[in-house]
Amino acid sequence: MSRRGWAAALLSRAAAFAAVVVLIGALPWLSGNSPEYTVLRARYADRPATPEVLAQIRTELGLDGGPVTVFAGWASGVLTGDFGTSWISGRPVLPGVLDALGVSLALMGAALAVALVVAALACVPTVVNGLAGRPSRGAGAAAAALTALPEFLLAAVLLVVVAVWWGWLPPYGWAGPEHMVLPALALGLPAGGLIGRLLSTALAGALTERWVHTWAVAGHSRARIAAAAARRALPGVIGQIALVVVGLTGGAVPVEEVFAIPGLGRTLLGAAASQDIPALQAGVLLLLVLAAVLGALAALIRRSLLGPAARSGDLPVPGPPAGRGRSWWVVPLVSGALLLTLVVAGLFRDPYTSAHARLEAPSWALPLGADASGRDVLARVGHGALDTLGLALLVVAACLVIGLVVGTAGVWSTGPVEVTNAAPPIIAGILVVAVAGPSAAGAALAVTLVSWAPLAAHTAALVAEISARPYVRVLPLLGAGRARILAGTVLPTLLPEVTRHAILRLPGTALAIAGLGFLGLGQQPPAPEWGLLLAEGIGYVERAPWTVLGPAAALVLASVLAVSLSSADVARRATRDGVGTAATVPDPDPVREPVGSAAPAGSSGG
Repeated sequence: MSRRGWAAALLSRAAAFAAVVVLIGALPWLSGNSPEYTVLRARYADRPATPEVLAQIRTELGLDGGPVTVFAGWASGVLTGDFGTSWISGRPVLPGVLDALGVSLALMGAALAVALVVAALACVPTVVNGLAGRPSRGAGAAAAALTALPEFLLAAVLLVVVAVWWGWLPPYGWAGPEHMVLPALALGLPAGGLIGRLLSTALAGALTERWVHTWAVAGHSRARIAAAAARRALPGVIGQIALVVVGLTGGAVPVEEVFAIPGLGRTLLGAAASQDIPALQAGVLLLLVLAAVLGALAALIRRSLLGPAARSGDLPVPGPPAGRGRSWWVVPLVSGALLLTLVVAGLFRDPYTSAHARLEAPSWALPLGADASGRDVLARVGHGALDTLGLALLVVAACLVIGLVVGTAGVWSTGPVEVTNAAPPIIAGILVVAVAGPSAAGAALAVTLVSWAPLAAHTAALVAEISARPYVRVLPLLGAGRARILAGTVLPTLLPEVTRHAILRLPGTALAIAGLGFLGLGQQPPAPEWGLLLAEGIGYVERAPWTVLGPAAALVLASVLAVSLSSADVARRATRDGVGTAATVPDPDPVREPVGSAAPAGSSGG
């Protein structure tokens, strides 16, 4: 990146950070709720809520000077290391927030280790097939199923099975390394499924590039070719991995709640719920700093991996996608049929009437049993499909559009992406609800506001890589303007991959919306949203596991169906055209032949 690019990225980070901090600082005035009532209940429960007492509290908090004065005072204090005093406890907020951040960083490290192991395992079949001359299209349904697993459901199952039934590990607390195993698994398995999908897709493309065949003919070992392919694939996903890492820190609230971990996410949730604005500001500020550091580190790693090839225009071009034969339809057909059976069977049943015994076990008359209120679980799963998947689909479509627009802005998208990803949906939901009140639309808006960042980061990485290819670099010399190149060449090339990524996020988006509803920030009971059903059944998972089996199975099936259908069209075209291996298919456009295709980007070729 040039000096001008670094300056633009820095300015982008500063502007995005300032906008978020100003928004949080203005929350008491945006919400219309007077924080002095909260402080009165917390500090002076024995004092009456008279106008004089409330005015005294406003003076103590410094709120009588207005939003601008309050924000200016807080910002000047931050510059001197004073992050303010808690409105609830009356103590400085920085020590407690730093302690919570340390816990979250330790948990993040452990979860990231789990995620990387899972991602590596998901990539093994792709590498083996690619080196054997049977290029694949990436990880399969197993990685997609892991991506769809709700973290808090995993946490509850691990708590009950491993800690309670087997007694292998402590069930809650944070007193030693043994306490981080279960929460790290709950966070790391879904993250590993997502990273594995992205990295496996990138590896599948890298292994179809012509340098692979050249290196194999030259006698290079498979291990060296695999290492070079990994280096070639990482630049496109390293930014996404950085975003996942930040998300592990800021989005672990449900897991921290299940295992009673005093992490930063749980601290921020408590601060936002109690309107403790100084604590909320300090926590979000630390998350933003962490996001900026990780984003800059990812950019440096990506630049190092690409090496001089990105500047010289010698990036290799992937070969044609691999076909899956006539069996490509099996996975989407099976998963779609099972999901459709669940939904249709439930639509003919009453989801609201408590006509059964409390926690009644499954039977022929009640295939998925009854919940704690005696309602038919199958009926609630079927009727919840429209609320859950329909709203999630709208959110994913909006995130895709926003991600494409922001991602094509180049380095100017750095700040908004990093800042947005640092905010968990729960925190965004609290901010939205504080202004607009709880509703399904408010929950959808909150998830949209924070869920476009991974798609924008993915778009930005692909734009940079595609723009460095020789057939794109030559277009300005032929008289093509930037807008024409972007709309006519770059966007059509990256759109299928980013769209597949967006569809992959559909189940997680549905769960995020329903999770906000469980916290009272979105859809309200007795609505039969799938994630809300999971949240309602977690407390009974030890006694009645069927209360979570139905909605969990529906989410997993939806994820597998979405991922398999996202690549079905390309697989069908590849099968129709008779694609075998990349080495045997002639390139239909000789202009796309890269000059340096004998070696991966950043390698020496020897």
